[in-house]
Amino acid sequence: MKRFAALLFALVLVLSLGACSGEKAPAVPSSPADPAVPETSSSPVEPAPAPESASPAAPEGTGKTLRVAALKGPTAMGMVKLMKDARAGETANDYQFTLAGSPDEIVGSIIKGDFDLAAVPTNLAVTLYNKTNGRVELLALNTLGVLYLVETGETIQSVADLEGKTIYATGKGSTPEYALNYILAQNGLEGKVSVEYKSEHGELAALLAQGQAEIALLPQPFVTTALSQNDQLRVALDLTAEWDKAARGQSQLTMGCVIAQRSFVEENAAAIAAFLAEYEASVAFVTDAGHLDEAAALVVEEGILPKEAVAKAALPQCGITFVAGEEMKKTASGFLQVLYDADPSAVGGALPDDGLYYLG
Repeated sequence: MKRFAALLFALVLVLSLGACSGEKAPAVPSSPADPAVPETSSSPVEPAPAPESASPAAPEGTGKTLRVAALKGPTAMGMVKLMKDARAGETANDYQFTLAGSPDEIVGSIIKGDFDLAAVPTNLAVTLYNKTNGRVELLALNTLGVLYLVETGETIQSVADLEGKTIYATGKGSTPEYALNYILAQNGLEGKVSVEYKSEHGELAALLAQGQAEIALLPQPFVTTALSQNDQLRVALDLTAEWDKAARGQSQLTMGCVIAQRSFVEENAAAIAAFLAEYEASVAFVTDAGHLDEAAALVVEEGILPKEAVAKAALPQCGITFVAGEEMKKTASGFLQVLYDADPSAVGGALPDDGLYYLG
């Protein structure tokens, strides 16, 4: 009984001291079922700052997966930032990328509809348009002239010096073959130059670097690859400059483009719009000198080139671009007219109508 009285006295003493000090007892958080406790302070409570986001929010998704084919060269190099963003879940579309060594590897699959989009030589886009009765559309141009004639030594100083020579080349049946034939014909060398074709750019670059091909027609970045492996090689002719001379400024050497299955475009307008925006942003990143180191690293990461030093040297020379809409139509139609006038088979036998061009 005495112990109980002592405890009671101590409790009363503690409460009295607390009241005299003017301090409040700590508030007890209410449970969800409890009524809210009114705020007694006259000073507003500043809300806690929202935590910063660790990374930018991904764009609103379209719910579509796009199957995209590209060639191991400038067409794929322009997409490397898009590939990275897609893996990180930072794109509106989902993407499945397939990289090929030559157009022959993907033509059959494009015709069968196995790819929704494909980056291909510009003349091949028209050939497919004609062959499939208009089942493909041209969305954008992505590569301007990137063809160079490379030789061992100092023999070739002009197109005229090619007479009687053998040129090793890639791209039979596509833009490199027809561009070379056009330039030779315009310089009076039709039938006076032998051309032997290899199936892949990488194969020819290796032969050139090893001294097994003295004169070769190659696109970037394979020119840079060969030059880095053999210091006896030099760039003899820039075919873009030679094209401009032959065409008298009436057209551009338009190497590559992006096409899409027409049915996919018609059924997935939002996904196509998102792709064009995301691809354009990827091209802008890759062609920005301030991002050269990162872009080169991505090119190597995607297995397009083996070394970052080679990628850094090649990227500025690759003619990577993004041209869509009316400008795309004007540029492409002028180029295709030149090819058709020189050899109708270069564009599948007929110039396309306006249905080829996707204008948004």
